[in-house]
Amino acid sequence: MNPVMRGVIIYLFLLIIFRFMGKRRLANTTTFDFVVLLIISEVTQNALVGEDYSITNAMLLIATLMGIDVVLSFFKEKFKLFDRVAEGLPLIVVDHGQPLKERMKKTGVDEEDVMQAARQNPGLERMDQVKYAVLEKDGSITIIPSGIEE
Repeated sequence: MNPVMRGVIIYLFLLIIFRFMGKRRLANTTTFDFVVLLIISEVTQNALVGEDYSITNAMLLIATLMGIDVVLSFFKEKFKLFDRVAEGLPLIVVDHGQPLKERMKKTGVDEEDVMQAARQNPGLERMDQVKYAVLEKDGSITIIPSGIEE
């Protein structure tokens, strides 16, 4: 198979897989996740290169992968709907101290994740001190404490 087509297929496949894994999963990488990522990279390398280990093939694959990244970045910048599909949107997981259980379950966030983020704000020790907890596009959690005027 053509190395450019291999590159496109593998890039899109990995993009879809990592997108559906969820933001929070990617933000909290464990040792096991790191090992899996290393194995994925080895399998990906084998799928991309096949039997052709030439420098020309490597440069062609690198150019293909970088080109796809540039094109997708352009589409995300120009088409907000594409950006929403590719990257997702920030999501409120706690509203006025009340955990939104369905959203938390769907995104893999638990109350301890929220409280860990809340403790990074000086003086926040309880869930009722959290006005909003927002799961950001990058998987981090932003805390808006109670008592801040709208």
